[in-house]
Amino acid sequence: MFGCAGCGAVLTAAVLEVALPIHLADTHWETLHPPLLEAGTYAVDPAPAGPPWRQWDGLGVREAPEQGLFAPFGALSDGPSDTVLLAPGDMRGTGLILERAGGYCMGINGSDGPNLACLACDLPVGTRMDDCGCWQVVRLVPQAVVRLPGPPERPVMDWAELLATGALQHRLSEYWDIPAGVALAQVVVAAGGAPVEVAPGPVAELLGRVLGALLPAGEGAKRLDLAGPGYGEPATDLALVPVHPQTGDMWQPRGGSVPVPVPMDAALWAELAFPPHRTRLPVVGGLPAGVERDDPLPPHPCYPRSPSREALRHTLARMPAVREPWLRAIYDRDW
Repeated sequence: MFGCAGCGAVLTAAVLEVALPIHLADTHWETLHPPLLEAGTYAVDPAPAGPPWRQWDGLGVREAPEQGLFAPFGALSDGPSDTVLLAPGDMRGTGLILERAGGYCMGINGSDGPNLACLACDLPVGTRMDDCGCWQVVRLVPQAVVRLPGPPERPVMDWAELLATGALQHRLSEYWDIPAGVALAQVVVAAGGAPVEVAPGPVAELLGRVLGALLPAGEGAKRLDLAGPGYGEPATDLALVPVHPQTGDMWQPRGGSVPVPVPMDAALWAELAFPPHRTRLPVVGGLPAGVERDDPLPPHPCYPRSPSREALRHTLARMPAVREPWLRAIYDRDW
């Protein structure tokens, strides 16, 4: 729980810390987004956030890497680091600062700075964002809030529990292109400029076409497949493995047979590893001859799935490897 640093008033009901949502890497422009985090949860963003803003050209040679940026990426925030992110519905005891409630067209975008004040002492404590093209989120200013005693946090679930309870079925799955773009960046860096051969199936449908366009073809290709809990550890060069949604830690193979693990959002990984099948087939036996044609086919997209280019660039810009000429060429190209 968090309270106002000025008067100690309780500001939020969120008590469970989770990993920073990977969906921050991009948004869908001019679309109203849902809350970024589940009710009752919060995450800490180590990167600077909010105004004032600076241009890449105005940064020194050392200053950008100190902020975790290694390639030009639009305007750069010079706002506070370690802001606390939570769902707007979890806020308590705050009011909107109307003169800072500017936005683009459908809500508030936070461009005017902190726009939420403690009702007890009027101290600006955070920024609410809910405009189109923005994740609905509140960012608490770290200097304006303090941690308060709260109920014990839920124990961290192990991978078996995550799979059994359906906790990996993410409510933001319609924005799958964003974690796909982040995973694509991780694969490209892990490949080191070598060709990548994608194992047939869902991974090839998602990443195969784009990897073929970004990386060279030829001999010495590295094989890419999935590995993870309940799925197994196939012999491969690169393996997409899930990232724990609570801790942010990558799944680790038991036998150490994965040479290069590549992190992927757990919800997207679960969708690829255990694709949903909608069917009316009986549990035993089968349908009478001649009626199988009436059973619906497994769901397939009506157009090729394409990872988010913005999420790819967002991720690469924050990886030191992007300074290598071959990777910078990928970063700068249009596809």
